[in-house]
Amino acid sequence: MTSAVLAVRLTPRGGRDAVDGWAADADGRPYLKVRVSAPPVEGEANAALVAFLAKRLGLSRSAVRVAAGATARLKRLEIDGLSPEDLERLLGRPG
Repeated sequence: MTSAVLAVRLTPRGGRDAVDGWAADADGRPYLKVRVSAPPVEGEANAALVAFLAKRLGLSRSAVRVAAGATARLKRLEIDGLSPEDLERLLGRPG
């Protein structure tokens, strides 16, 4: 099965669910900036992130999961059914 890894910096209580573009961390690694309206309480923001990205990518929610950083702003998502090239086509090129 094809899968891709996506680094995301999540902003909870962002007013709306949206992608705010790409940025890079201090080491130059790219991450996608995403905001959701859900609060960071009891996993609500993570659930909103998974639902939002699954819909945006045309996948089921079960195909998108938080692999690391569940309680941090910077998260690593694993996305089943898409290659890294597919992600780039759907979300744009980092940098």
